[in-house]
Amino acid sequence: MLSFKNSTKTIRESGTDIAMISVGATEQFGPYLPMHLDTLIAEEYAEAFGNALGAYVLPTIPFNTSEEHASFKGTVTISPSILTAMLEEVIVNLKRQGFNKFVLCNGHGGAYWESSFVKHINFKYQDLILITTHRHLAWEEALREAGIEGLKEKHGGFLSVCTALWLCPELVKIENMGSEVPVEHNKFADYVSWDKLTKDGCWGKFEVSDYSSEQLAKIGKTFWTTFIAKRSERLKENLERAFDLKMS
Repeated sequence: MLSFKNSTKTIRESGTDIAMISVGATEQFGPYLPMHLDTLIAEEYAEAFGNALGAYVLPTIPFNTSEEHASFKGTVTISPSILTAMLEEVIVNLKRQGFNKFVLCNGHGGAYWESSFVKHINFKYQDLILITTHRHLAWEEALREAGIEGLKEKHGGFLSVCTALWLCPELVKIENMGSEVPVEHNKFADYVSWDKLTKDGCWGKFEVSDYSSEQLAKIGKTFWTTFIAKRSERLKENLERAFDLKMS
């Protein structure tokens, strides 16, 4: 794996033609968790996928389409048109340098622009390939491996606490947060700001229990390493095959 921490000479001499683009977010995670969790997750994706591909890994973009959280102070949301225009600029500039294979990953579940952007770029630019990583059943398998099979939450609940205790334990205040969100609110999740749908921004619940911080962190690490490993399977093969098919 190469990154922006390497010199341009090192990147050039590596011969890589694959670039990894990752997008995180800066958004609320309830009253007690830091707002950069999605960015930390995206960085984990990018490093793992970059290692699998021998790719040039760009710094993770820390902003996303976080409209549902925008009423919470500190959240930053970027319109999909601005975000995708910037990503297209990045791809076009790297293409001029000899990169022609691109992988996009993001750490924010509300990034609905992703699939349409990938389709559009592949249609618009016939001399490159842009893919995302396959996630079929990866989430379910990771839940099982972490011992939390059947966990139902969207954001800021038990898994978020576990994730934060793994990735940035020094920033976590362990307190009860969140609540049960009425099922009927699901139909409004993309239309109404979450300060009107949830108690404190958490679509899920965390309650202080007999788990130690170390046990919670282990659950977070097990979940994400399993999920990422599943999505890394055959990634290089899929990317090369997609490129060959498109160029044929």
